[in-house]
Amino acid sequence: MPPLPRPEHSATIPSILTNPDPGRLVWNAQPRGCAPPRNGPWSVANRKRRHGRSREHGNGQESIQGAVRIGCRPRLSPHRIPPSVSTTAGGTKRQDTLAANRGKGGCQEARPAGRSATGGAAGGIMEGLLMRTPPRLFRPFLLAAALASGAVAPFTPAQGAMVLNVGLAGDPGPLDPAQSGNFIDRNVFAAICDKLIDTDADMNYVPQLATRWEWSDDQRVLTLHLREGVRFQDGTAFDAEAAKVNLDRYRTLPRSLRRAELAALEAVEVTGPFTLRLRLQAPSAPLLAALADRSGMMLSPAAIQQRGEAIGQRPVCAGPFSFTERVAQDRIVVDRFDGYWNAAAISIDRIVYRPITDSTVRLLNLRSGSLQIVDQVAPTDVAEVQSNRRLRLARHVAAAYRTLQFNVAHGPRAETPLGRDPRVRQAFEKAIDREAINQVVFNGLFVASNQTEAPGSRYWNPDHPVGGADLAAARALLRQAGITRVPFTLQLANTPVDGQIGEVIQSMARDAGFDVRLEQVESNAGTQKNQAGDFDAALLTWSGRSDPDANLSIWFACNGPFNFGRYCNPRMEALLGEARGLADPARRAPLYRQVVDLYRGDAPHVILYHYTWLWGLSERVEGFVPNADGLIRVQGLRLRP
Repeated sequence: MPPLPRPEHSATIPSILTNPDPGRLVWNAQPRGCAPPRNGPWSVANRKRRHGRSREHGNGQESIQGAVRIGCRPRLSPHRIPPSVSTTAGGTKRQDTLAANRGKGGCQEARPAGRSATGGAAGGIMEGLLMRTPPRLFRPFLLAAALASGAVAPFTPAQGAMVLNVGLAGDPGPLDPAQSGNFIDRNVFAAICDKLIDTDADMNYVPQLATRWEWSDDQRVLTLHLREGVRFQDGTAFDAEAAKVNLDRYRTLPRSLRRAELAALEAVEVTGPFTLRLRLQAPSAPLLAALADRSGMMLSPAAIQQRGEAIGQRPVCAGPFSFTERVAQDRIVVDRFDGYWNAAAISIDRIVYRPITDSTVRLLNLRSGSLQIVDQVAPTDVAEVQSNRRLRLARHVAAAYRTLQFNVAHGPRAETPLGRDPRVRQAFEKAIDREAINQVVFNGLFVASNQTEAPGSRYWNPDHPVGGADLAAARALLRQAGITRVPFTLQLANTPVDGQIGEVIQSMARDAGFDVRLEQVESNAGTQKNQAGDFDAALLTWSGRSDPDANLSIWFACNGPFNFGRYCNPRMEALLGEARGLADPARRAPLYRQVVDLYRGDAPHVILYHYTWLWGLSERVEGFVPNADGLIRVQGLRLRP
């Protein structure tokens, strides 16, 4: 096959919206019904009757980097570009006409993603707790670019080439595994950078660049046996020396976000051309999870030496696709690497990743055929995808979850009945109906959950099933604590979906004796308040990991990096340490069940739900396997003509 031409650059703002009409048709969102049920205790009508007001949220909420739209569904209907939208050689200027067209009480525009526990700024070991929120000016810029038609000519690959166009819910960060802090980055890395270890659809470890591994009897040495015959995309060979260069870089580079993940690693030793020995300061089973993520991604040492910290601008890895081009906030292009060790699993010639924060625009481009895969379909769009015979929906319960963290020991705001007395926090939990939240806010598509591990998974504790609200038990616990009303402030992200979650919780808790004030704050402001202990309770997010320790210690270890409320229980510390030192899941599971017993009793958190990953696929896509980590893996993917 002749080589694929490089994409052309353009001075205009590129758009992937197909536009066959020379009259330049664009879409406009109009109200067409809202997500909350018309009847029932949490309907809009009942909220009006009970609280004298109703807040309808817009159609653009994106709780996982631009995904979950709550409230009104848009009707995608063509409208000619109004006079206030003008296209120029330098880009697109968009004023407020589209927002005005929606009308009062209609659907609002999309807003940036829901806030993560770190606020999405530099969540190194937690990849920004789900995903980094795009800058506020970024989403409308992209939307304007997508709405403008005819801004740039489509790519013209060689005849017969298979080109896969993927719509991502945000723009990836630096493509350097050492400096990556976004979930979205990992979708691109899945195509260009193989790891030492991978995970399957259900988060079990499987070989990739390491064909096998074993622990020493004392669990302090991990030996990796590496795959032979692998080459980086610059033609240099992958071996144990190359792996050592990468691991040493990740754990010593001053700006590396992998340092905390590899903190237990004491030394990396090359014991043979394709054998690596990792010596640990103390037993640490979660090391495998790190090697199955960015700490295990292998870059070419020659490219590292040549480009230094700028390697993220043009990464050279050992994956199936090589980096070709990036246009910030528009596209990342990768092309098939013919020297890939598992070339038989690759049939796509080129992948074009398009960052589109607005889920409505992603769906429109999927319907038009401009995109063949979109990630993070909004729950309110699922029915539309399923009813379209040219589209398919793929889903998988996610490792990612939302949790409400209480301030129990961090400054003056912890000196309240809510902060001091676990019975008060238990009462609050009994006032909450998780499944009602799921139905009202997410159309029943997410998974009500009260633990860090998803229901039914290996480390889920069946002794604590997810139940509904029990107001009588909640009031009884408050009486035991000697109080009748509990006022507190719940901190939320400044997004429609968090506002809707907050209103449902506020209404539920009021009936049990809690007067909840909702405080919606911007990401950075919320992070600063949490770090300073300036909060009563905060709704946070974690993207989930394959090892249970990484889903627990961040919150419940005394020095956990996101233990903003400063919960500290010596028994918890001992259990986490003991489980961390064991590699056998059968021996770890009973310890983690005790961990669940403990945090369910102490109640420093109230976990609400696990996400469900939702992908929209063109009928042309074959071989797509949904994974619990939410990544789009390219091995086995095919496109029908």
